[in-house]
Amino acid sequence: MAAGFTPGIHHVTAIAGDPIRNIRFYTEVLGQRLVKRTVNFDDPATYHLYFGDRTGKPGTILSFFPWPRAPKGRKGFGQPRALSFAIPPDSAGYWVERLARFGVAAGEPRERWEETVIPFQDPDGLELELVAGASLPESEPWEHSPVPPEQAIRGLRGVALWELDAGPTVAFFTRVMGLSPIADSGERLRLALPEGKLVIDILEAGDALRPTVGVGTIHHVALRAESGPLQVAWRGSLLAAGLEVTPIINRQYFHSIYFREPGGVLLEVATDPPGFTLDEGVEELGTHLKLPAQYEPARARIEAVLPNLKEEEPT
Repeated sequence: MAAGFTPGIHHVTAIAGDPIRNIRFYTEVLGQRLVKRTVNFDDPATYHLYFGDRTGKPGTILSFFPWPRAPKGRKGFGQPRALSFAIPPDSAGYWVERLARFGVAAGEPRERWEETVIPFQDPDGLELELVAGASLPESEPWEHSPVPPEQAIRGLRGVALWELDAGPTVAFFTRVMGLSPIADSGERLRLALPEGKLVIDILEAGDALRPTVGVGTIHHVALRAESGPLQVAWRGSLLAAGLEVTPIINRQYFHSIYFREPGGVLLEVATDPPGFTLDEGVEELGTHLKLPAQYEPARARIEAVLPNLKEEEPT
């Protein structure tokens, strides 16, 4: 494993449909904070919405590109299949009741490797899990969340990748990324770094179809680098492993490199700094449309084409 890699997921980015419905579900039902409303830097006519803990700490962030008129995506191999949130060990009962109260069709809680797992989907069909177990990410619950802090989602637990041939992907994560197999049910292989800070489950896709990007699918998974120099070191390690890696890209709140693992899943390595308080104070996070400098001259035109979110101003 390359020196300096921070064991953990930085964020996961998915595709949503209606942005207001998306905001309501993640803030009102799951109790997450909308920590940043900005645009897709590659497509400024599309929002990029970030949800997380009080400050949007790396490891707590789920973000979305809302495409209101886009079709549903097709789930298939070479794609992240599901995202797991970590919840406190004794909170499963609370969440079963809460999801039912909001009309969310959740599966029955099940045991998986000494953890309690509650599967469900968001309004766009994105596959999610709440995982009650001993390993909780460091996070700071949002003080205005409708979910009590003792029951609140603590951050991202892990992701499940759907692979047509698991072998090359497992070899990549073990030989290049330094993960180790820690559990195998026959249908699901769990890879992790020490202390469970980075958990990747590998699922065999069998005869699954090739996926299409669309509403209800995960676009990419970002892993953490504590600093820019460590990200540079990781880029060198990935290139040395024979992968095609992008140059470092400035995403305002972090810097990113992108590559695909051997099975085709799009991965990113994102830096922890500078963070979401770069252009907003902690109390104001997520309350204004923030644009990178290159788009400020076009703010009026961009705001004119983006869907109106005024119905969903934080209270």
